[in-house]
Amino acid sequence: MPKRIFKGTVVSDSMNKTVVVSVNVPKKHRFYGKDIKITKNLKARDEIGVKTGDYVQIEETRPMGKTVNWKVLAKLGEIKE
Repeated sequence: MPKRIFKGTVVSDSMNKTVVVSVNVPKKHRFYGKDIKITKNLKARDEIGVKTGDYVQIEETRPMGKTVNWKVLAKLGEIKE
């Protein structure tokens, strides 16, 4: 089974080596068939040192903790507000 890869924005970096990434996952409604955008917060292992507000790419991995099942692959840019 291939590993899932998502792109999202780092919401929190207050933990040691772990960041929380907000990812938009498109789905279809079961009955109506309308496209729905669901936002999920995923915890990812950070070895490259990203900060809050960075746009990153994450990949599914083996469990690295109780709630950490993702790792940061690359930093794609910064979100400017």
